[in-house]
Formats: sequence, structure tokens, C-alpha cells
Amino acid sequence: MQQESIYNLIPKEYVPPPKEPMYRSAYPSNLVPTASTFNNHTTSRPKINNINGDYELVKGPHSHKGQSNSLGRPKGSYKPDTTMFRLKNTGTMGSNQLPDIQSYKYPPSIKPQVPKKDEKPIHGLKSNKNFIITNAVENILSAPKQIVEDVPWTQKNDYGKVPDYLTKIKQSIASEYQIIRNMHISEAEEMDKQKYLLSQEEVQQLKEGLKKKWESVNKEYQSITHIRMIDTVGLKRKKEQCEKELAQLEKDIEKLNKNYVFVDTQK
Repeated sequence: MQQESIYNLIPKEYVPPPKEPMYRSAYPSNLVPTASTFNNHTTSRPKINNINGDYELVKGPHSHKGQSNSLGRPKGSYKPDTTMFRLKNTGTMGSNQLPDIQSYKYPPSIKPQVPKKDEKPIHGLKSNKNFIITNAVENILSAPKQIVEDVPWTQKNDYGKVPDYLTKIKQSIASEYQIIRNMHISEAEEMDKQKYLLSQEEVQQLKEGLKKKWESVNKEYQSITHIRMIDTVGLKRKKEQCEKELAQLEKDIEKLNKNYVFVDTQK
């Protein structure tokens, strides 16, 4: 940022930026555009000219003319083949016989036929019918229209009843709930089958094994705790491991003190 100064009030002299050199294309101005019809303004049958981009730059050996840069076959290949001409009975009729012109029937015309020159329209037709009196007589003699009164809602047969579609929806929802309930019951029964009750002898054997394991871990733990200073990482980890094992063994022994002990085979 510029600092505040009184010299900033003096207008500065405008220095125009340097002008860049004029762009000049590497192609001549009278070159025919590639695949264009702009140069066909003097003919009544225009066609696309300079398909291959026939021009080479002067500055380098690179050529802008490719071998297959065209929108069709090479020049001169569009001449007709003298051997490929229409043979007899090779038209689009699909058969060797010409259609029967006499049996052909034109479709019926939708528009009415044009009247002939000797058919003259009838003019001067008049009627003595009194349309007012005729209309009045027809209305007097006509039978009155029967007015159908709507039955009140309270007197209809289905008034106050649950619609049929709601009953069907309730039944479908109840069936879905019953299917889900049966699935839960079957899963619970399957889980109950996977559990079995331990006998008192088996429980006692487990208790004795856990107590022996607890005594061995406790003996090792006591040997570590009597050390005056635990200054190594190995002793600290061993002490923490012993504490975790002792806590887990005490929880397992507490579970075996229940009256009934079940074993889950899935876990």
C-alpha cells in the first residue's frame, strides 16, 4: 500500500503501453478454405472444394495434406461403372409380372363429388310451417322429466361401516406382523436349542480349574508387587496383565456360583 503523501495529488504523466506487432497468418489470404463452399459464389452448382487441405507451410517441411483427409472416395472414383446397369425384372416390384391395372381399385374419396354442369340447385323453396306454434305444441305434449332424488348418506347400506379396502389393508398388516412374530419365535427356539445346562459335576470341575489358575496368576502377581521399584516397561506390562487376568477369573468364578449354568455353543 502507498503511504499518504502530498505528492500523490500531482497528476502523473500517461505513458502509453508498447504496441505489439500486427498478427500475420502463416497462410496466404487467397487460400481456398478446407471443405467449404464459400468459393463457389460464381456457379449455380456449388460443391465442396479443397477437401484434403492442399497447402504446405513455407517455414517448415510439415504438410497439412493427409492421405485420407476427405469426406468421400478419391477424386475420379465417382465415375459410373459401365457394367452396373439396370437389368430386366430387377426393379422394386419384387416379382417378374407387372401389376394388373384393371383390377386395381382406388380408395373411396372422402370429399363429396363435384356437381356436374347439368345439375342445377333447386331455388325458391319455401315452408309454411310456424315454428313458434310447433315448438309450443311439442313442449305441451311432451312428458315431464323424471327427477331422481339422491338418497341421504344416513340411509345408505354402507353408512357407518368400515370400507372394504381398509379391512384388506388391516388384514395384510396383521399377516405381516404374524410372519415377523413367527420368525422371532423360531429364532429364539433355535437359540435355545444351541444352549445346554451344565451338570453340578461339570460346574465343580470348572470352579476347581479356575481357582488353580487364579492361584498361579496371583502367585506371579505377588512376586511382582514385592519389588520396591518397577522401573522397566516389561514389569509394568506384566503387572497390568496379571491384574486383568485376576479380575476376569474372579468374574468367571462368580458366574459359576449360580444355581443353573448354561453354555451357549454359538459364542
